[in-house]
Amino acid sequence: MRLSRPLIAFLLLGFAALSPLRALAQSASPYTVVVPVSDTSEAQRDQGFATALAQVLARVSGGQDLRSKPGYADALKHAPGMVQQYQYQRGTGTPPGLLLQATFDSGAVRRAITQMGASSAGVKPPVLLVVRDAGGKLLGQGALAALASAAGQRGYSVVYANAAALPDPAKLAAADPAALAVVTSQYHTGLVLLGQLKQGGADWTLVSGGNTQQWTDQAPGTDILLGNAGNAMADRVGRQLNVIGGGTVEGKLWVSGLNSAMDYANMLATLRADPSVLKATTLGAQDDGALLDVKINLPLSALAADLTANGRLLQAPAHDGADVSLRWLH
Repeated sequence: MRLSRPLIAFLLLGFAALSPLRALAQSASPYTVVVPVSDTSEAQRDQGFATALAQVLARVSGGQDLRSKPGYADALKHAPGMVQQYQYQRGTGTPPGLLLQATFDSGAVRRAITQMGASSAGVKPPVLLVVRDAGGKLLGQGALAALASAAGQRGYSVVYANAAALPDPAKLAAADPAALAVVTSQYHTGLVLLGQLKQGGADWTLVSGGNTQQWTDQAPGTDILLGNAGNAMADRVGRQLNVIGGGTVEGKLWVSGLNSAMDYANMLATLRADPSVLKATTLGAQDDGALLDVKINLPLSALAADLTANGRLLQAPAHDGADVSLRWLH
């Protein structure tokens, strides 16, 4: 690989209007939330705005619990003033309920978080939901509302699997790199929650950066099972990603799988776009890999978890001279 004249290429991981995944587009922005309301009155609308803002604050602060921060209650009280646009939707449940979609001003949200004295951990990528009912049917947005609501309250957005743009679930559960590459391309995330509902219970697998966690749950109702899953997922992802650093850490990072100058440029852009990375300098290259010196404000293990959650990198076997080894995912 020739690295003498690398081009720095920034990845614009937008959610295009041409995408066939309508639910994906609706969940693309961390500043847009859909919440249930009972009617279109001003009181219900303002309450809906406050509920939605609470989710947005958690998302944009990286899943931190801001409820005890000074100014949090005032921010919720002034939620209507932060709304850029809103619209009502008819839900898909039985009976169909009324939903309020609100989009908040990003600058106002960030200022509110700063005024609370909270440190920003960066917006986390969405979690792809691949959940099937007892008959094997892939469940969509309406059926997974309880799961999405529980995750949203913890600061995590979700996207919904589309059967036409989904690799083999067995390969996903095994963290197969080719399957994860499809997820990255289609859904722009490295976080996948697979679920299989069964009578009175469910089996769950969380895939994060090529690592998997599995658990089983039992509950008397489907909505309880799904709500439990949203909270369990948030707990597990949070332990990996919601790490706030206490100082500057310097170490060596090895990244393999760089087959071209463009791969190298995209890797650097991804690394330098991470809010925890203060400096990244390439020390050398060998075969398809590069060794970098990084200065960050997180532990190196937390940086690895953060980078792999976005779907472009996977954990890799240890490399001589490196504190952390990752692999670029194509």
